[in-house]
Amino acid sequence: MDQSEQSSITDPSFAQQVQRLHNLTIYGRWLFVGCLWLTIAPVSLWGLRAEISLWQQYFTWVAVRYGLFYNPLSTFGLAFCIGMTAAVLVWQSRNILLGIPPEEKQRLEKQVYRIRQQGPTHPLWKWVCH
Repeated sequence: MDQSEQSSITDPSFAQQVQRLHNLTIYGRWLFVGCLWLTIAPVSLWGLRAEISLWQQYFTWVAVRYGLFYNPLSTFGLAFCIGMTAAVLVWQSRNILLGIPPEEKQRLEKQVYRIRQQGPTHPLWKWVCH
């Protein structure tokens, strides 16, 4: 890290910009998860519509297992949506409870420094630096 990067880290506006970038990361992850649930989940549920009808009439865990086992694409789609949601929940919970890990904070600081260097031509400039 050179001298200009070191002086930027002690700047209070720099810390605020790092926090804004972290918030943008949070919003981006939840936006991605929301898009998954709006696109992949309905298609996956549509693929399971016959099994869901059977589950409504005679719910057993064997029927659920059968339905998921013989519809692998739908199962994978739902598992991907659930997995990504769980991953973002765990990641955000860890950041809230334990704080941002030093490696991630350093990555955010480097990214803010690059955004500052590039200036207004960077796509994130108006959200991070203004």
